[in-house]
Amino acid sequence: MSEKNIRILLVDDHALFRSGIRSLLQTYPCFEIIGEAGDGREGIRLAGQLRPDVVLLDNNMPGLSGREAARLMLEEAPEARVLMLTVSEDSDDLIETLRAGACGYLLKNIQAEALVAAIKAAAQGESVVSPQMMGKLLSGVRDGAGRASAEDGAASWPARVGAARTSSASVGEGGDADRLSPREREMLHFIARGQSNKEIARTLELAESTVKIHVQNMLRKLNLSSRVQAAVFAVENGLGQGPDA
Repeated sequence: MSEKNIRILLVDDHALFRSGIRSLLQTYPCFEIIGEAGDGREGIRLAGQLRPDVVLLDNNMPGLSGREAARLMLEEAPEARVLMLTVSEDSDDLIETLRAGACGYLLKNIQAEALVAAIKAAAQGESVVSPQMMGKLLSGVRDGAGRASAEDGAASWPARVGAARTSSASVGEGGDADRLSPREREMLHFIARGQSNKEIARTLELAESTVKIHVQNMLRKLNLSSRVQAAVFAVENGLGQGPDA
């Protein structure tokens, strides 16, 4: 996305909140706000008409819920990346939103720089989930995997996290956890617990830039594109608990 602006559609029933997000994002030259909607149905119409790169979508709106709006938006504009931006910390909302095809789930108390980074990551095809919600996501993975094992022919949950399953059977060729160095495996443990690079760096007494390099190497070796996929991979393959857990 470096060669063109990231085109963003804002969908939220609170005009004041939309105004604040618009004002924030307009300070970044890489972002272009191409439309706003005050409800889900208008958001669906604009998504089909304007073809945004990223949609910032509220979950709790009158009439049509955000997660249902996300599903219908992606039918109208399948190339769009839908990021839920909500106050809801409910695990069912999180799981159903991702099942509907959204690429991420962010809480409205997110810091400005984290929101900017999440939008850029989403536009590049990554999946993003607020750190506060990662534990609930991974609990859903564990519970879903258990349910799937009891159902003939069922696929373990989630069937879609960033448009890719992350079990060992579907990781790309060469994506073998045995190739990870001890430090990279350690990164995987921490990411499965929902920890940020800054938190990992603090725990291990490393520079944050060093942690970032280890995480990038780990993702490359596993042929994964995001931290969310890495966390799901760790849980589904029994790699989510480190020796000090």
